[in-house]
Amino acid sequence: MMTREEMPPCPVATTVMLIGSKWKLLILRNLRNRPWRFNELRRDLQGVSHKVLADSLHSLEDDGIVIRTAYPEVPPRVEYSLSALGQSMNPIIDAMAEFGRAYQEQLRRQDSSRA
Repeated sequence: MMTREEMPPCPVATTVMLIGSKWKLLILRNLRNRPWRFNELRRDLQGVSHKVLADSLHSLEDDGIVIRTAYPEVPPRVEYSLSALGQSMNPIIDAMAEFGRAYQEQLRRQDSSRA
């Protein structure tokens, strides 16, 4: 977890420090709807390495954004879900999704007007 001394004075910079990597944002996107297991995330997030996914999940857990739940089963089962703090980021992800859709549509319109 970030200490008060490590926290930048700008709240946007603080948010970027917490979720600013490509993989963290995509992890949050996936965890919005349901808990996911590690290998499910790894298969869905094509291109992420085992180490980067593990490090990102650990960081998100340390920052209180993700909850890791280990079930006492054989074989062991671990699921990742959003904490209340993580769920409070849903409007950020929604806004990013809306921007992305609008941008994709703009590019499609530009491409079709050139044809």
